[in-house]
Amino acid sequence: MSKVVKFGGSSLADAKQFKKVADIIHADPERRYVVPSAPGKRFKEDTKVTDMLYRCYDEVAVQGLDFEKSFAPIKERFNGIIAELGIELSLDEEFAKIGENFKAAIGSDYAASRGEYLNGIVLAKYLGFEFIDAAKAIFFDNKGNFDDAITDACLGALLDKTPMAVIPGFYGAMPDGTIKTFSRGGSDFTGSVVAKAAKVSLYENWTDVSGFLVADPRIVENPEGISVITYSELRELSYMGAGVLHEDAIFPVRSANIPINIKNTNAPQDAGTLIVPTQGAPASEHIITGIAGKKNFSVISIEKDRMNSNKGFLRRLLQVLENHDIFPEHMPTGIDTVSVVVNSAELDGQREKLTERLVEVVKPDHFEIIDGLALIAVVGRGMRSVKGTATRVFAALSHANINIRMIDQGSSELNIIVGIESADFEKAIKVIYNMFMLSE
Repeated sequence: MSKVVKFGGSSLADAKQFKKVADIIHADPERRYVVPSAPGKRFKEDTKVTDMLYRCYDEVAVQGLDFEKSFAPIKERFNGIIAELGIELSLDEEFAKIGENFKAAIGSDYAASRGEYLNGIVLAKYLGFEFIDAAKAIFFDNKGNFDDAITDACLGALLDKTPMAVIPGFYGAMPDGTIKTFSRGGSDFTGSVVAKAAKVSLYENWTDVSGFLVADPRIVENPEGISVITYSELRELSYMGAGVLHEDAIFPVRSANIPINIKNTNAPQDAGTLIVPTQGAPASEHIITGIAGKKNFSVISIEKDRMNSNKGFLRRLLQVLENHDIFPEHMPTGIDTVSVVVNSAELDGQREKLTERLVEVVKPDHFEIIDGLALIAVVGRGMRSVKGTATRVFAALSHANINIRMIDQGSSELNIIVGIESADFEKAIKVIYNMFMLSE
């Protein structure tokens, strides 16, 4: 069996971190495929290499400034890592090629990808692994969409004949060979793609935290960690703003039922968080798995007598919203009422026209837009088997004198979403956490 290990920018920020990464990889012979990010910040005021590359490209390709001068800090960063690692490696040819392409204004995607590309070369040399350029193994179609079929076939064939390899994250190639980067969660996505193509037993995602937490530590002091979370729970928490892996970044391994282990490069002994398929997941330690939420929502509140018997009412309502490029986040309904929760920013500049059109099309008895709403999701597979979970959520908020403006619960019984005033957001997170995590 084998594993794919992905390391984030903070894990590969300098030579000291490289050595930690090498120790981790060599400690387990099953860690055969490595996906690195570009070097991240070494300290709070530092600049990520990717940001340095974006700036350099703008200075050279757009402003016409001298490449050597603009690229010097990036060159120094990589050469410093090589020197401290004590490896025989020169990137001069790669630097020269980057200079030619920057001057030719080859594209910002190419520029952004060079951090992962160069870091991959350095890490492969240090580990004694083979380097596989992601541009020769990960592909997009002519429309810029990730081509999973061709990638699976080509990358799988490459890995079958390569016992140990480093494949840079964040980018691939278009059909004409030009570099294309992933829009979000780039290196995480690459790790997921490599894990699926290699048919590994586990995808380890190494970062600077020991897994996920039940709640935001900026709100709840020292929240408990999550030892096991299902893909479904992860999706719910990620959607509601939790700082977890984006759903797009994990879809390849999710579809292949490959578990992910979130680990800490600086504390490799910590168990981290294991992300597993929903079916067959172990029983939850607590009733809830996590709490997450977001502010800055608005509610479009509509009342209309006998709405439930008005054929096509909701279809007409949703068509108006679609025509104004407004995406409903949630839509709890009653017999004569419907509340559409939307991101407040989507209403900017079109409130008056939207109101006029909705009144014209759905002819409500009462219509208003209410701002200042926050949504909080309480998520947990353990909720399905325990009675009174919703009652405890509502009781916690009631005792804290927090008014609930909206309630939404899916049929899966995996989550409960409540809408409250934005001013009560942090307080609500705390009291819900205390209700479930401190009283069990």
